[in-house]
Amino acid sequence: MSLVVRAARAWRTPRVFAVLTLTGLLLGALLGLTARVTGQEWLATGLDTLGSLFTGLLQFTVVPLVFLAIVVGIVSLRDLGGGRAAARLGGRTVAWFAGTSLIAVLIGLAIGLIGRPGEGVTLTADPDAVEAVGERTPGSWQSLLSGLVPDNPIAAFAEGDVLQVVVSALLIGAAAYALGERAEPFVAFSRSAFEIVLKVIGWIIVLAPIGVVGLLGNAFASYGTDVFSSLFGLIAAVYLGCALVLFGVYPLLLKFVAGIGPRRFFSVTWPVLQFAFVSRSSGATLPLSRQAAIDLGVDRNYAGFAVPLATTTKMDGCAAVYPALATIFIAHLSGIQLVAWQYLVIIAVAVFGALATAGTTGWFTMLTLTLAAVGMPPEVIAAGIAVIIGIDPILDMMRTATNVGGQITVPTIVAAQEGILGRGEPDAPETGGSAAPSTGTPADPATRADAAAQTDTAAQADPAAPAAVAGRQATGGA
Repeated sequence: MSLVVRAARAWRTPRVFAVLTLTGLLLGALLGLTARVTGQEWLATGLDTLGSLFTGLLQFTVVPLVFLAIVVGIVSLRDLGGGRAAARLGGRTVAWFAGTSLIAVLIGLAIGLIGRPGEGVTLTADPDAVEAVGERTPGSWQSLLSGLVPDNPIAAFAEGDVLQVVVSALLIGAAAYALGERAEPFVAFSRSAFEIVLKVIGWIIVLAPIGVVGLLGNAFASYGTDVFSSLFGLIAAVYLGCALVLFGVYPLLLKFVAGIGPRRFFSVTWPVLQFAFVSRSSGATLPLSRQAAIDLGVDRNYAGFAVPLATTTKMDGCAAVYPALATIFIAHLSGIQLVAWQYLVIIAVAVFGALATAGTTGWFTMLTLTLAAVGMPPEVIAAGIAVIIGIDPILDMMRTATNVGGQITVPTIVAAQEGILGRGEPDAPETGGSAAPSTGTPADPATRADAAAQTDTAAQADPAAPAAVAGRQATGGA
């Protein structure tokens, strides 16, 4: 076996991938600081280009991935008991989306009220940053509702409007479901196209340790350490709030509702959360999230519907914890005292406005929607966001990991309540909530993406195959 082949296989193993990713984070920070301190423009430009290339590769797959995953997922619900069962599953899934969002935003508000981030901080927004923020389209309920249905579905794909793509996928998937056998050629094409997209994502995922060098390096080269030290209170509050949700709320719900202990949950999902943290993209993490849900025992047909839907509408980091804390921070920074009704509005927006987070700028839409809903003046909104936008890449890493954790947790809980947990499970049932999965080390992210494609392929030939394929892939083999 050649040295190159051995190195490629080692790169994909979970431990090596984790070390390489951490090394990429540290190297990116070091190179970024070096570029800023020494004024090496070529280095800063190189880091920016590297990060942009990796982000572009991820975004290249998001729109077709979301569309195909939802269409295939809806059609797959036919195997779970027909239209009435599908409606019950959908209703319970959305209810859990709202319930966990409520818990997350309450945690964010509690941390904000106790820690009071932004109080005593004196920062002046860069006029150019304020102008740039003002030129972006702010979030509003009117624009959210009016933008749900695309005038031109092709334009929605071309412009990358994820929310409109989701609505189109729901309508087309429902129509294919209703047509049954008459839509089978289209369904077969969609499944094949979905497998192709999954394969491409598997290749992109391997590049994550390199991509993170550019992403984090560009952040440090652009803003240095001064902005991080000045805004450390907000960074710490967001990371604490997201950590409480990711490592506290989700494991407790899984333990007491689904009977899955924290050790097993994180042994399956840790590579996925790690990639979400690095990539800052729930959409790009979708095939890994979906496969992780199947590895936890969620029926593959339900996972194919619920996880893609969650990827675009279930974002506790971006839509609950972060808007609550950022709103409190900007209020303190601007000398505005929030009152009881405004805190209630923050809660309501987090629970009912999660659709606003669909897409790559969802955090911006959700934050401006929240700030406007509590009655902050437009100039305060623009200045406040201009102050904190510099640290957004750092915040977005933890927000995205939290989002993805919830996108796996809720389908697992619903599957347990509906009695369909275990149909896609490759591992033996856990006893006492502490046993590790019997298959050994969880698969690396790239292998998980391959597993998702192979599971779908096997399922078309043999309904009993998904669990067997998932079980083989969960061992981490290439």
